Amino acid sequence: MSSKSRLFQRNQMTLGEKLQEINVPFLFLIFLTACVGFAMLYSAAQGFHPWAFRQMIRFFFGVGVLILIALIDIRFWLRWSYWFYLLTLAALIVVAVKGTIGMGAQRWIDLGFMRLQPSEIMKIALVLALSRYFHMRSFEEIRSIAPLIPPLLITFVPVGLVMMQPDLGTALLLLMEAAVLFFVSGVRLWKFGAIIVAGLGSLPILWSSLHAYQKKRVLTFLDPESDPLGSGYHILQSKIAIGSGGLFGKGFMQGTQGHLNFLPERQTDFIFTMLAEEFGLFGGVSIVLLYSFIFIYAYYITLQSRSHFGHYVGVGVTTTFFLYVFINISMVMGLIPVVGVPLPLISYGGSALMAMMIGFGFLMNIYIHRDIRFGRNEIYG
Repeated sequence: MSSKSRLFQRNQMTLGEKLQEINVPFLFLIFLTACVGFAMLYSAAQGFHPWAFRQMIRFFFGVGVLILIALIDIRFWLRWSYWFYLLTLAALIVVAVKGTIGMGAQRWIDLGFMRLQPSEIMKIALVLALSRYFHMRSFEEIRSIAPLIPPLLITFVPVGLVMMQPDLGTALLLLMEAAVLFFVSGVRLWKFGAIIVAGLGSLPILWSSLHAYQKKRVLTFLDPESDPLGSGYHILQSKIAIGSGGLFGKGFMQGTQGHLNFLPERQTDFIFTMLAEEFGLFGGVSIVLLYSFIFIYAYYITLQSRSHFGHYVGVGVTTTFFLYVFINISMVMGLIPVVGVPLPLISYGGSALMAMMIGFGFLMNIYIHRDIRFGRNEIYG
């Protein structure tokens, strides 16, 4: 059998072969982390309703989406990645025109049976669009300036729409995941330096364009005690709850800060705080280790891919997951300003959970199709 025939066989997999290739340990780590989330949401409400039961339904639906994405040929996703991006971008435009307002921000589309937050899905759509673009460009092209204009537009258009909602945390996360993809694609370091210098020079303009509550968050981060009953309330109560947990915590469903309603948003952005209060330093470190296992496993899967597209998507999704975890935990500990980023698989929320399950679906897809090779112009497979 010729080498060309063997390559053809590797590029053609039956559904049964793909099902056998599903990475069960990776799926188990995801499930284990989600179970921690179910337990904490149960504790937050002191029962399955209204959060834990809904989150379980969303998670298991997300598992179905994950497997569906994983089984579809990776070249299909390469071919349709721009359309997925454009569809999500259109949803962001709909949000800007007539989105649903909640908690002072216009971020959702009301679908009747659920509220969709397109900015969460854009975190994955942007990864796919940039991955396809860089996959189809040579190393020499990427090191030039002109070929970088399209991916910059692909990045800054959704960032601008997200800033209008306003959602500074998601906008920054989109910028950071895009920056990582620009870096791994081979963009010269001096270009990053030029962008950083330009960004620093535009800080006064950026500061003046921020909303009053966003400015207050930054000032509160610098001195939370300046307004302990106002803008500094969230972070001060979070620190009190984390510190009161001690080494092993107060026990499951025994956290006073959370259950006496001193801790705001305990089911979403500040759920790590409640976990640390109930399970202490041991519980906090344990969940960080669990996240670390997922992070390392995800990069291991990425390194198995023989296609540039698979590498870029894997790096982008893994970076997004890392940023979710890093920003949320740093935020509730007072290391960075509060920006409203959920803790993946644990915080209550449908759009964020679904975005992460879609991302994990692409990681599983990369693992299943890791031996498939295709060139820059081989989109249709």
